[in-house]
Amino acid sequence: MTSTFIHWSPGALSLVVETPADAPARIAALGTAAAGPDPQHRLQPLVEVLTLGEGHSLSNLRFSNTAVGNRLRYTGSDQTDGELRIRQRDPQTGIEVTSVFQAEAGIAAFRTWTEVENTGTASRILQMVSSFAAESPAESPAESPAESPAESPAESPAESPAESPAESPAENPAGPGDDPADMVLMRARADWCAEGRWVTIPLRGADGLADINSVLHGHDGRGSHVTAVKSTWSSGEFVPVGVLADTRTGRAWAWQIEHNGAWRWEVDGRRDAPDAYALIVTGPTDGDHQWATRLAPGERFVSVPVSVAVSDEGYQGAIAALTHQRRASRRPHAADAGLPLIFNDYMNTLMGDPTTERLLPLIDAAAAIGAEYFCIDAGWYDDGGHWWDSVGEWEPSTGRFPDGGLRKVLDHIRAAGMQPGLWLEPEVVGVRSPIADKLPPEAFLSRHGERVVEHSRYLLDLRHPAARAHLDEVVDRLVNDYGARYFKLDYNVTPGPGTDRDALQPGEGLLGHNRAHLEWLDGVLDRHPDVIFENCASGAMRADYALLSRLQLQSTSDQQDFRLYAAIAAAAPATMLPEQAGNWAYPEAGQSDEEIAFTMVNGLAGRLYLSGYLNQMGEREVGLIRDAVQVHQRIRGDVARSVPFWPVGLPGWEDDLVVLGLRTPESTYLAVWWRGDAPTVKTLDLTHEKGSALVVRTEYPESLTDWDPQWDAQAGRLTFSPGAGPAARLFRLDPISDLENQL
Repeated sequence: MTSTFIHWSPGALSLVVETPADAPARIAALGTAAAGPDPQHRLQPLVEVLTLGEGHSLSNLRFSNTAVGNRLRYTGSDQTDGELRIRQRDPQTGIEVTSVFQAEAGIAAFRTWTEVENTGTASRILQMVSSFAAESPAESPAESPAESPAESPAESPAESPAESPAESPAENPAGPGDDPADMVLMRARADWCAEGRWVTIPLRGADGLADINSVLHGHDGRGSHVTAVKSTWSSGEFVPVGVLADTRTGRAWAWQIEHNGAWRWEVDGRRDAPDAYALIVTGPTDGDHQWATRLAPGERFVSVPVSVAVSDEGYQGAIAALTHQRRASRRPHAADAGLPLIFNDYMNTLMGDPTTERLLPLIDAAAAIGAEYFCIDAGWYDDGGHWWDSVGEWEPSTGRFPDGGLRKVLDHIRAAGMQPGLWLEPEVVGVRSPIADKLPPEAFLSRHGERVVEHSRYLLDLRHPAARAHLDEVVDRLVNDYGARYFKLDYNVTPGPGTDRDALQPGEGLLGHNRAHLEWLDGVLDRHPDVIFENCASGAMRADYALLSRLQLQSTSDQQDFRLYAAIAAAAPATMLPEQAGNWAYPEAGQSDEEIAFTMVNGLAGRLYLSGYLNQMGEREVGLIRDAVQVHQRIRGDVARSVPFWPVGLPGWEDDLVVLGLRTPESTYLAVWWRGDAPTVKTLDLTHEKGSALVVRTEYPESLTDWDPQWDAQAGRLTFSPGAGPAARLFRLDPISDLENQL
């Protein structure tokens, strides 16, 4: 077999693509530029395309071995320092695919997608197009091919980010007794009030892929380890982030699907080697999501984008690289650059029942504590007390806000020195709303000519200009006429598979709506650069980087139990940037000092998002909250450039000890929660700081019982002694020399 190799090294990563003359192109090596793996002969094609009338070349239930994918042949490529484009064509159908890779210098990650064009003479129905397909980071025992000269000179390898801590053996994602050579898959289940529950699955384990002796049989197995999400809650069942890690070598990939709708990834066993697995990542598909599209001659389709990060330092290093990728992909937004403190009246407070009488004292208390924005949550538009199925006009209530109306309340917020905000669920219209009859039928998602109804609500189809015009009028009116400078954009219902209006299948209509939603958001952001927009969907049911690359922060949960929130807050930076992780802190009158500190540490672990009846609390309680606000304002610049790590691993839902680290080049912050019933002594292994002379201090709360943190530089261990839980502390670790310079 004659092969050539395309070498692409945009700084911090190295990608090698093999282009055989008699087989499809495939990724031969993918890793960091500093320690990239040698190219290997692989079986998994670079692109998989499932089409009606072609199907698979080997019948199976997965997306490898597609007939079109196996017939693709390399036709050319173009590359620059920041982009690589690889073209292939299937001569039988005329389908041409272009794999696009884009990378920022210094980041060990790239963004990738697939462009499909029908260059044939007949229409083709696409049922699945992969956005990324490659074999796992495990080394193959197969003989490495001789490298051919790179098609363009590679850049000098960049060093790995200094703030990416290496894993210690205690953090190894393989469990006790697992073969250390096993590949593991890490993924996180999500649910309303139970977001980000990570598990590690050994791919040779009981929940992995069976060894069927595929060499003996002469072909691969037919099943997969599948992770998929339906409809428009892109993180409603699983978060759109995953990791594959080789626990023997430390090589790892992390990926995120950057789509505000349905997606799927699968891990397939391949017969290249005992530890050979293929990862295939897609957006919506026919079998999973009722998605298909007809591609006429000359027409194009573009798959959903995926970001892939690589590391030689295990899953934590891969998530660190993905963190850098997220920052590089975000749309700049000056109004949110300083991470202003948001107070929202909802959680464990007004709960969607605001009035002037209830709001005015709460506004004064929030301003006194240091809040910079005050958001009035759900209910401000309601006159009848049963607003769920009547929303859609977004006109202020007159009954809730007598004597000056909503304007008086918003003016009071501004007079208190804060910017006003409002809750909005723009994509839905209640079945009793007047808007339901004012907009044309085509402005709503429908199937078989009937509007989709979910929980007494219709859903707008943002492909239709009347739907977008209605939402533009609402946002522009609230900004220009009422002075709103913050919107909490919520999304509490989903439409199922989608809409078949102007679509071959419901999933195709839904994908068009998803993309129109992003276009609408881009227009709103262009018109209102001084307004901050929060992403919310029953908490974090739609936390993806199609939205989070545009919107400024993400509500991480609707969880009202502050004890349970610790696991959500600690896991959130695996899915999103720490400075976007809007963790609710909702202290309550009558809580103990330790309980108040616990809920405030929940907020300080990311983007402090404050609620609670501050106006009903005593000076002692207010003092603890004020101290936390001042800490947030002092460290928020560090949070915005930090990289997360987990000294005891990603949190379990019921773990007694939960720890999140946020590391900058100068300092390390440790949010530590103790949920056990009894006092204890705990030790954290911080191997990346081993040998460093550090001073450890309690950043918050300074006024409560000291946990006596002790740093052992020689062992790289931090020991502390929490009392009976629930209790939490935020520690800060600084090099002694740096502290002396500050003094």
